[in-house]
Amino acid sequence: MKINVNLNHYRNQICVIIAVSISILLTGCVIRKQELNEKIQTTQTKLAAEVLRFHVLANSDSEADQELKLKVKSGIIEYMQGQLPEADSVQETKEWVKANQQELTETAESIIQEEGYDYPVEVMVTTSYFPDKTYGDVTFPAGQYENLRVEIGEAAGQNWWCVLYPNLCFIDATHAVVSEEGKEDLQEVLDEEEYEMVTATSEFKIKWYFFGDDE
Repeated sequence: MKINVNLNHYRNQICVIIAVSISILLTGCVIRKQELNEKIQTTQTKLAAEVLRFHVLANSDSEADQELKLKVKSGIIEYMQGQLPEADSVQETKEWVKANQQELTETAESIIQEEGYDYPVEVMVTTSYFPDKTYGDVTFPAGQYENLRVEIGEAAGQNWWCVLYPNLCFIDATHAVVSEEGKEDLQEVLDEEEYEMVTATSEFKIKWYFFGDDE
C-alpha cells in the first residue's frame, strides 16, 4: 500500500511538471507570436511610407471585363512609361500622379471606349488594404498602402496590381522584381532585422507562416 501511495505521488508530481512545462511553452509561443506580429506591423508601416502601388479593378469577373482590365492597365503603364520622370523619392512619384490624374483618367476612358464599352472609370490616389505579395526576393507584408487606384465600372471583379515606386511596373509587370537600387532604398528606411524579414528568406517565411498574423 505504501509503495502505491508513493507511486501515485510521483505520478502526480510528474503530471504537474509536464503541465507547467506545456504552459510555459505555450506562453512563450504566444509572446513570440505577439512580438513577431508587432515587428511585421512596424515593418509594414515603414514600407508603406516608402512605396506607391498601382491597383486596377475590373468591372466584373467575366472574361471580357478581365481582358478589358488588362488593356486599361497596359495603356496606363505605357502612358506613364513615356511621361513619368525618373523619381528619387516616393513623394515625387505621388506628386506627378496627382498632377496627371486627369490625363490618366482620359487614357483609361479612351481605351474603354475603343473596346466598345461605356463603363465609367475613376482614377484616384487612395489608401487600400493589400495582402502579402512577393516581388522576386522581396515580400511586402499585408496592410494598408497608398496606391494609384483605377476602378472600371462596378469595380467588382478581380484586380491587378504592381508597384510604381520603387518602380516594378515598367521592369516586368508579370514577373516583377525589386531592383538593386530599390533594395538600397528599402535598406535606408528599414533596420537590419526588418530588411531581412522582407527579403523573403526561407527561415523567415517559415516563421511568418507559423507565427504571423492570422488574417
